[in-house]
Amino acid sequence: MRKTNATILVLDDNTEVLIAAKLLLKRHFESVLTNNNPKKIFEILQNTPVDVIILDMNYRVGFEDGKEGIFWFKEIKSNYPQAQIILMTSYGHVESAVEGIKLGAIDYLLKPWDNDHLVDIVKKAVQQRRKKEQEPSTVIQEKSTYFEGTSPAIQKTYRMAQRVAQTEVNTLILGENGTGKYVLAAYIHQNSTRKNQPFVHVDLGSLNANLFESELFGYAKGAFTDAKQDTAGRFEAAHGGTIFLDEIGNVPLHLQAKLLQVIQSKSVIRLGESQPRPVDVRIITATNADIETEVAQKEFREDLYYRINTVVLPLPALRERKEDIPALLDFFMEQYAAKYQIEQPKINANTLESLCNYEWRGNIREMQNRVERALILTEAEELTLHDFGISAAAIKEGSLDDTTLQDIERTTIIKTLEKSNGNISQAAEELGLSRAALYRRLEKYNIKN
Repeated sequence: MRKTNATILVLDDNTEVLIAAKLLLKRHFESVLTNNNPKKIFEILQNTPVDVIILDMNYRVGFEDGKEGIFWFKEIKSNYPQAQIILMTSYGHVESAVEGIKLGAIDYLLKPWDNDHLVDIVKKAVQQRRKKEQEPSTVIQEKSTYFEGTSPAIQKTYRMAQRVAQTEVNTLILGENGTGKYVLAAYIHQNSTRKNQPFVHVDLGSLNANLFESELFGYAKGAFTDAKQDTAGRFEAAHGGTIFLDEIGNVPLHLQAKLLQVIQSKSVIRLGESQPRPVDVRIITATNADIETEVAQKEFREDLYYRINTVVLPLPALRERKEDIPALLDFFMEQYAAKYQIEQPKINANTLESLCNYEWRGNIREMQNRVERALILTEAEELTLHDFGISAAAIKEGSLDDTTLQDIERTTIIKTLEKSNGNISQAAEELGLSRAALYRRLEKYNIKN
């Protein structure tokens, strides 16, 4: 049997595993290196061209969550981006393996392994490495993560966003976690006159209160112990473009005054300086909090609230736009099938119905993560609820009272007509439809107006 001309590196803390792997792989590949110390990875890679790395996910006794493997994976990838890495674990922590694949691992392997499967995985990894070497300029472009939808509620929000984008008004986006607030903010920026300038996203919810001023407004050299050079903050970084202040409802009350001052004066004062620096930015904010209640309870400054909410754009939860679920599932499946270069699987009618009845408490972000997980882990041509990590018990049976999506649309039209006192133009505007489209639906559902 002719060996493949390739060098394989196996990293594992178990000597017996290393011996077994070397004995097996040496029959198929020209060179097999082994080591039980991940700290020696870079010494090996500096001295020897390696085609494929098989990396154990756990090293220290008592640490079995795979975090060490993820750490070393990131370290390798940051220094050797072209490295072909296969993750290996004896504990079968699927979520850790999925995290590694999302970060760029080409596959994962559970110990004890099947010999033929291990050899097959490594051969495929070598082939991918050779392909990359032959086409060094080829870059796989991911499809856009932008998806609007056709439900009346989301259509109305995006129509408003399109109009808002042509102005400079401060905009507040309201919606639950995972509803797509960042995507909507980016949409406004991309459709504005500032689209060729920076779009700076700041997650205020994760910003440490002690770093609030230095991160947002910048600092001068010597302003504090680690301030070794003058540094611009996020507002200055967004100069000429758009700054998106995400989760503004989480900003502590005592820091809201500093933010208000910047918005009012359109200038920032770096920490350690006294002179203001003008900033030309378009401000978009977002929150998942009930901000009006926070204002009433004196937990959010009323003057800041009125500064940021010139226009309010509500984003509906996914459970409020169920008619978009089938198309959204297909959108993400197509996206991740292209990303991982696999055949796009199908979803049968029963599974799709269950997914439409699922609550999706994490909204679009949850769906995106579940679809990616399913496509990474499944080897079947058709996806089941199990592939999405959803149990049948989690499906909210009868949540729609056995109604169909058409029933939902019919009910929505009737309620909107009642709300508009039968005014077709007003109802069409509210539903995000043209008058002709609304008339067609009235005829389709036999609705008398």
